[in-house]
Amino acid sequence: MDTDPWDVIDRLVAWLDAGSALPPETKTILQILKITEEAGEVAEALIGVTGQNPRKGFSHDWQDVEHELCDVIITAMVALTRVNPQARAVFAERLSVVSERAGHDGSDTGS
Repeated sequence: MDTDPWDVIDRLVAWLDAGSALPPETKTILQILKITEEAGEVAEALIGVTGQNPRKGFSHDWQDVEHELCDVIITAMVALTRVNPQARAVFAERLSVVSERAGHDGSDTGS
């Protein structure tokens, strides 16, 4: 398997594009909306973990929540790639800004 997630995302975008005749703008809009759908699935899984739906009870576990969170991340990465083909650089820059805001200068190696 590829170790660079962005390479995988590029292939997913190409695969999605090959399977759709929609205009690029429509694909982008729908991909962004898909993030909301996936986030709803995270909420559903979390409700299932806590058993808060009396009709369904304890219907999910924490692994389900983890998988749904991964789906949100993947979907957002695809959406970002559709918005800007330079998604890797956009994400790296934004991550750096957020990290700096949190008081991390990027020099911490974790050791």
